[in-house]
Amino acid sequence: MHGIYPITKQALRQRTQDYQHWVEAFARNHRIPLQWPDPDRKKKGLRQEDFARPYLVAMERRQRFGVYFIFKTMEPGPNFRSCQPKYPTQDPDYRIIRRQWSRYTHYYFYIRDEVLGPIILCVGSFLPFSTRYWINGHSFIAVELQRQGVRFHKHDNAFLSVSDPQALQAAADRLSPDIIRPRLDYWTLVLGPKFSKKERTAIALRRHYSLNQVEYCRNFVFRRNFPIHKLFQRSAELAVFCLTADKIAQIFGVRKHKRLRGKLHSMLEKLDHGHHVLRVYCKSLVARLYEKFSTFLRLEICVNRLKDLGLNKGLENLGALREKLVVVTDRLAGLEAELLNLHLDFPLFQRMALPVSSGQSKIPGIKIHHTRMLRLMEVLLHGGPQLAGWRTSQIWQALQTAFSLSPQDYTLNQLRYDLRKMKGHGLLERVGKQYAYRLTEKGARVSAMFVLFHKRICGPVANSLFHHPPRRRSPPPAKIETAYHKADAAIQNLVDLVAA
Repeated sequence: MHGIYPITKQALRQRTQDYQHWVEAFARNHRIPLQWPDPDRKKKGLRQEDFARPYLVAMERRQRFGVYFIFKTMEPGPNFRSCQPKYPTQDPDYRIIRRQWSRYTHYYFYIRDEVLGPIILCVGSFLPFSTRYWINGHSFIAVELQRQGVRFHKHDNAFLSVSDPQALQAAADRLSPDIIRPRLDYWTLVLGPKFSKKERTAIALRRHYSLNQVEYCRNFVFRRNFPIHKLFQRSAELAVFCLTADKIAQIFGVRKHKRLRGKLHSMLEKLDHGHHVLRVYCKSLVARLYEKFSTFLRLEICVNRLKDLGLNKGLENLGALREKLVVVTDRLAGLEAELLNLHLDFPLFQRMALPVSSGQSKIPGIKIHHTRMLRLMEVLLHGGPQLAGWRTSQIWQALQTAFSLSPQDYTLNQLRYDLRKMKGHGLLERVGKQYAYRLTEKGARVSAMFVLFHKRICGPVANSLFHHPPRRRSPPPAKIETAYHKADAAIQNLVDLVAA
């Protein structure tokens, strides 16, 4: 708005109309479809990307790059409002320019870029003409592999096969701000609002890009797909049971306190056709674990606020963000692997039930029906590995809180006796010379197996979140879900016969 005075509503509207006319002329001259989305697309389950995909396929067939579709939408966004002051001033043309949010027209440009692959650019038609980009790293990797001549098979956001896995990882690591920023500058210059040379010189226009939402995933590929569902089911059940607030905070590397902003829990979400997604929330961070095309398990971290990881949201922090997300996925995958590395080893139950010698005394064994020991193992598992270990008073307080026990129901001497038994069997270790304890690697595995086996036989975990009673109003279950329930009912019948 350089050189225009006063800045009235008509001046702001004229700037908007100029850009809208330019977009319409650009679409008409290049024969690009420009339309409003179908209002019933949500009822049909159709996304805008799905509607525009045939045009992308046609452009790929012709081996061309550029804009292939434009959507117009009405969305809220930032803009400026010109209003007269409440009280008269010496200058009758004085106006107050306020920043506000309101609904106005946005343009979604669907682009096939020669470096980044298919991307989406959203431009608001009102000042300050805010721009947003959606970039898919899998598309960038596909372009890099095609340039190198590496054969691969890609479906949606998944690489199902590749002839050179090292080239795949190298292409993923090559995505950096130095590659992204020039392409964003180019398309913002081509498709964004136009400013004259005089305006750019007077106002010193510049562009700053920030990261609003980032998703980072790690895929676990299996040669055979039949064990994937069972592994995911067991991982989800273990995570819902063992991922408490303490462990979630340790996985994401945040400090837990009373003024924590956001969520801190895990849940199992059931989607259509019997598919499940395990979600782990920490502040505004979300970790998801789910099956992908019955080919691999995907562990995905979604970052909605970079400040939760101690980073600024500038594009230059993309490399630092990737390093932090690699560590988070390593921790979560390591915890799942540690819990999954359990086998129903009945000889182990027999060995743990036998007494062991410690010096000149014998320490009694640990049996599956000992309620006190199971409660102690459960509390130690839920609390996670403490940096300074668990002191006896802390364990006692945690047991009373978790199981609503009074000091008379479970005395401090009984706790010391149980701790001595676990230490004698190699499940606990002391931290230095202090009277503080923590689970050993063997103790974590044995405790998880004891507690989960007891829960499965004597009372399923949360009535097993994978098992839900049928409802008359619910849609009919999928075939695989029906078969799973029949198999589970047969196993339960066998357990009942053995018990009888």
